[in-house]
Amino acid sequence: MNNAELMIKYIEEQNLSDAEKQFKKVKISGTDDEKYMLAHALSQYGYLEESKELYEILLRFYPDEGELKLSLAEVLMEMGQDDEALQYLETIQEEDPSYPAALLVEADLYEMQGLFEVSENKLLKAKELIPDEPVMDYALGELYMTQGRFLEAARSFSLLLEKEKEIEGVDINSRMAEALSAGGAFEEALTYYKQSLKNKQDIDLLFAYGLTAYQCAQYKLAIKLFKQLLEIDPDYHSLYLYLARCLEQEEKLDEALEVAEAGLSLDEYNKDLHYFAGKLSLKIGDENKAEHFFRQALVLDPEFTEAAISLNSLLIHQEKYESVLEIAEMFFENGGADPQFHWDAAISYQHTEQYREALNEYELAYNDFKNNQDFLADYGYFLMEEGNRKAAAEIFAILADIDPANEEWVSLLERLNDY
Repeated sequence: MNNAELMIKYIEEQNLSDAEKQFKKVKISGTDDEKYMLAHALSQYGYLEESKELYEILLRFYPDEGELKLSLAEVLMEMGQDDEALQYLETIQEEDPSYPAALLVEADLYEMQGLFEVSENKLLKAKELIPDEPVMDYALGELYMTQGRFLEAARSFSLLLEKEKEIEGVDINSRMAEALSAGGAFEEALTYYKQSLKNKQDIDLLFAYGLTAYQCAQYKLAIKLFKQLLEIDPDYHSLYLYLARCLEQEEKLDEALEVAEAGLSLDEYNKDLHYFAGKLSLKIGDENKAEHFFRQALVLDPEFTEAAISLNSLLIHQEKYESVLEIAEMFFENGGADPQFHWDAAISYQHTEQYREALNEYELAYNDFKNNQDFLADYGYFLMEEGNRKAAAEIFAILADIDPANEEWVSLLERLNDY
């Protein structure tokens, strides 16, 4: 057992005192091979300063050795000394066998600094030098994924799949699927998800497969996959909302609501699941449940506009106008409220006989809903009831232009113009 091997033995035995003594022996009298072997081993064990010291000693004797520069640069990167690492990498000559690997490491450094174009150029240059090396396609694919260039990433992974199905422990079918799905090519992604799951069962991959099936409206497949995931891991919170949505699309409303409620029993703070459970409850006809779920969503997020609008719509249907005004006022106080709240408030003020306030809210909502027939009808009838026939005639004239075949609008307009 040489001095380097003996030091490694001491490290593994946690005999750090003797390991330190042995390190000094290697530095002073160890062979170059021992120094190199120990430098590599120490970097693996996390003794970066000691590894750096040995590589620097070796470089004094072999200043043009690219492999040593590359190894030292990787240690320096681990130590967070990126600039120093880059200096060593840039001195590796193009004719050096380590040059393509150095380009790869440089690309990684530039990517970490957000210099994606420089990183890409380094990788493309490396690929020119060793075009059949799978790691080049993999590195390019991962860089494009980081940049959100998903279809370019898919092209790189496609080239890689012609050579390898797995690299550095990563299943390439799954990366291909993720790239295609992220790029909106959902149908194409399904094949790769299926192939990847043949090789390895992974719950996150199974969820992504189900989500992609949902995104391309293959609801039966998505239901099958989400239910499979549910059996494997019922605590996988994210699946419940999407499984419920798929079941809704298949008109299985009662089952969808059961799934949503099961999800809420695990994740009571999921506002989106509360909101969706409310919408399902409305479809089923359970208004009390719907109100409960919408209100819970608003408790969790008082600025949850969609939940508030849905709740107001229900409350208007139930003629609970004071409650509608309370919710609308809450959003007005926060500023930047959705114009729907002005329409809701107008209706509610109108029914609570607060006509001046109703007129103000109709006017505030008008620009946003001037092409909405339902709004214009509400506004027009309100103006008629208030005796403002001229303004009402203008509104019904717009309605008659929008839908000239609507006999009601045409008749009302004629009557109003006769006065």
